[in-house]
Amino acid sequence: MASGSWAEIREKFQAALALSRVELHKNPEKEPYKSKYGARVLLEEVKALLGPAPEDEDERPQAEDDVGAGDSALGLLAEPVEVEGPVAQGAVRLAVIEFHLGLNHIDTEELSAGEEHLMKCLRLVRRYRLSPDCVSLYIQAQNNLGILWSEREEIETAQAYLDSSEALYLQYMKEIGSPPLDPTEHFLPEEEKLTEQERSKRFEKVYTHNLYYLAQVYQHKEVFEKAAHYCHSTLKRQLEHNAYHPIEWAINAATLSQFYINKQCFMEARHCLSAANVIFGQTGKNPTTEDTTETEGDVPELYHQRKGEIARCWIKYCLTLMQNAQHSMQDNIGELDLDKQSELRALRKKELDEEESIRKKAVQFGTGELCDAISAVEEKVGYLRPLDFEEARELFLLGQHYVFEAKEFFQIDGYVTDHIEVVQDHSALFKVLAFFETDMERRCKMHKRRIAMLEPLIVDLNPQYYLLVNRQIQFEIAHAYYDMMDLKVAIADKLRDPDSHIVKKINNLNKSAMKYYQLFLDSLRDPNKVFPEHIGEDVLRPAMLAKFRVARLYGKIITSDPQKELENLATSLEHYKFIVDYCEKHPEAAQEIEVELELSKEMVSLLPTKMERFRTKMALT
Repeated sequence: MASGSWAEIREKFQAALALSRVELHKNPEKEPYKSKYGARVLLEEVKALLGPAPEDEDERPQAEDDVGAGDSALGLLAEPVEVEGPVAQGAVRLAVIEFHLGLNHIDTEELSAGEEHLMKCLRLVRRYRLSPDCVSLYIQAQNNLGILWSEREEIETAQAYLDSSEALYLQYMKEIGSPPLDPTEHFLPEEEKLTEQERSKRFEKVYTHNLYYLAQVYQHKEVFEKAAHYCHSTLKRQLEHNAYHPIEWAINAATLSQFYINKQCFMEARHCLSAANVIFGQTGKNPTTEDTTETEGDVPELYHQRKGEIARCWIKYCLTLMQNAQHSMQDNIGELDLDKQSELRALRKKELDEEESIRKKAVQFGTGELCDAISAVEEKVGYLRPLDFEEARELFLLGQHYVFEAKEFFQIDGYVTDHIEVVQDHSALFKVLAFFETDMERRCKMHKRRIAMLEPLIVDLNPQYYLLVNRQIQFEIAHAYYDMMDLKVAIADKLRDPDSHIVKKINNLNKSAMKYYQLFLDSLRDPNKVFPEHIGEDVLRPAMLAKFRVARLYGKIITSDPQKELENLATSLEHYKFIVDYCEKHPEAAQEIEVELELSKEMVSLLPTKMERFRTKMALT
């Protein structure tokens, strides 16, 4: 090839790369792909100048139809073949052009053409894929095919390409290890070639992308253990190679924490959230990295939204850890079991002893100063289940701090659903804190706070558009009043002679609980106000619980009027009978409310006798 022609090829290739990097919004509004099409023209010109693909059978790269996906995944490891001679070098340069044409067509939403060019790239360099000249190009082509097939929702095919890329990277690093050429270097003069350090940085970035895409594939397949593993590895590598955008990295780490929370791995969850806080704090402070596309100044709304989302992840951490402790220590009626509490105290020492060994096994983010900064955040937050009110209160206060932070962005105007979920989490924090509180009056005040934050939401919500949310809140408010009434009854039982004020308070709480349970039950009625003969599976248990609690509430009304008391007992019986009759007609419902069903059967048996005795007593007086 003449030196003039080669200079022209290099110049056109660099110009094509420059046009490819132009952001879409910088193109004319009616021609969003103008720069992409310009780059394509130049790439096609370079392809023509390079000439046709090699035809010599002895030197031509293999071009089997089944090239690519799954080679390494099926154990077909690559054989090291060096790129030697003009034919091989020509094939590699042509493969680089096919690769960039593939990306170009994908960027302009021409997926089939993009796939065709990427496959040509793989066929041209398949025999050289383990060489330093081609390994990065081959992995990048497979990664992009993995993304393409993932977008088509052909997840198995996508995974085959990505698995093959991972295996090729691991084989290359094990057998060769030297930093390979970046694909663009095939069009650079020797004096402009990249340093070993820059080559290594780019190759590691390619592998990091491979792990990131694998995490998404496993997430899509709901193989959450593997998805978390690849996500954790991706985040760790991004920090190691300083190739991350702080906002994006932080939200990914916070999201990963939710997987660990669901697995009850609270130490790992805390580590992810602490790292998210530290890295998010770098927004706008660090020099721009290759992956950084936005800064806080460019996207204030995105910044505040992500800050709110990370806060919500912290809320879930605090709430789930407290609820986990509650479930471990409650008795069969939901109260604190002192024996279970003592057992967990005895286990606490063992949990602390195991901490160091768990830490050694866990994947840690960052080194040096970054590691110290993350540890400083971690040390302020507990990861063991709280065993008493003081420990629970620390988690509650942390969770409440993040509730206020989340509500700064997720306000009722514009983010109705998100705002309501944050308020519901705040209510749940108070509810679980009340479990640890031994003073019944203070517990009442906590439930009162829950009601105060939930009731205004009902006023603002249109039940037609927010039916499910409305039901949730109605049920939760009813339960808060129900718990308050139970506590007030327990307080009254300790008094020798409860005064009329306490009696009135209990009846008012009773009335409020019934009102909201009834609102919930009425929401299940059809447009003709008829209660359904068959209750939907999604609301079956809450509906049965509401019926059961309304029955119990009618039996708890305090009145000096015998006739009124008899009427209340009759209404109570009616609700208990509904539960028993419904479960007889729909046996599948019985397993949803086993305990309540047994109690309802008892009351259906006992109440008629009690009512008859009451009538007899009334007749005699």
